[in-house]
Amino acid sequence: MVSKEKIEEVLEKVRAGLKSEGGDIELVEIKESVVYVKLKGACGTCPMSTLTLRNWVEASIKREIPEVTAVQAV
Repeated sequence: MVSKEKIEEVLEKVRAGLKSEGGDIELVEIKESVVYVKLKGACGTCPMSTLTLRNWVEASIKREIPEVTAVQAV
């Protein structure tokens, strides 16, 4: 099972970059091996948020926690 604490550790690293752009990220829930997050602030309305989610958030989480199969925005 994927640990909430491990996910939060990775999100803290990502969060620093998002905050520099006026955004933030919140862990909503973990179901099996899928992590659900909510992009907030400037990131919640940015047209590039899908790319940010896939290429940065999901890639960072999967690199450090290989058992995660997907990251979904809610």
